[in-house]
Amino acid sequence: MSTMVPVLLSLLLVVGPAVPQDTQNKPYSLSFLYTGVSRPKAGIPSFQATGFLNDQAFLHYDSKSGTAEPLGPWKQVDGMVNWEDESQLQQARQDIFMETLKDVMGYYRDRGNHTFKGTFGCEIRNDSYCGAFWKYAYDGRDYIEFNTEIPAWIPLQPEALNTKVKWETEGSVQASKNYLENECPDMLRSYLQYSRPFLDRQDPPSVSITSHVTLGLIRTLKCLASNFYPQPISLYWTQGDSVVETDSWGEGPISENGTYQSWVLLKILSLDKGPYSCHVQHSSLAQPLILTWNESQ
Repeated sequence: MSTMVPVLLSLLLVVGPAVPQDTQNKPYSLSFLYTGVSRPKAGIPSFQATGFLNDQAFLHYDSKSGTAEPLGPWKQVDGMVNWEDESQLQQARQDIFMETLKDVMGYYRDRGNHTFKGTFGCEIRNDSYCGAFWKYAYDGRDYIEFNTEIPAWIPLQPEALNTKVKWETEGSVQASKNYLENECPDMLRSYLQYSRPFLDRQDPPSVSITSHVTLGLIRTLKCLASNFYPQPISLYWTQGDSVVETDSWGEGPISENGTYQSWVLLKILSLDKGPYSCHVQHSSLAQPLILTWNESQ
């Protein structure tokens, strides 16, 4: 079996720092998630790969289509990736990744349905390398990871010692370190030439308040912020000048258009007339956004 490391090395895509003055210190990352399943259900690919620039998915490949395709706003970008070449590259990596899954199953003497995942990426800040990671998991348990300082592959399960010996015998250590610390950041800088407008954007939240009464006794107020980017946001309730302790909060996964949503819930007696105010703070807002609820709403 060919070594898995050089294949995955070139899989990494990296993201670098922003050009605008107010984002000079912002870190940018490129990462990949690979997933292989030994016995996938009908209609489910046995292998999938997704590439991320920061938290934005920009590339997808799976064994069912055999094609690497851009995602989100990168569908409109020309010249960043040669998608025909990328498809061929991902097909080759798929073969090696799935071979490795078979090897790992052999080390555990396992048959049946098993899952192998690989996550790896690097980060730059101020145009300089500032970190990287590379690890694998088998059936949801950490299996092996790369340490750039030693450098070496570190087994996280007894069976992973077999993988360490195999990969290091094949000369993967220096290749892995060089990719994470040199090739990966260079690739990141290249992608940033096309991607900064998407990664540095500021999309303000749309905010709404809903009210729902349960059993005629308790009213639940929900303050929902949606369609915002980047992800960090602060939501809280006040009554008068005092912050009110909330019952729960939540946030949704990134949407198809690359934005987020978040909410905070407040439970009060149904006879309580308020008013209560929801405060929203986000980097896209020059000042906090405040929406007020009272019984007449």
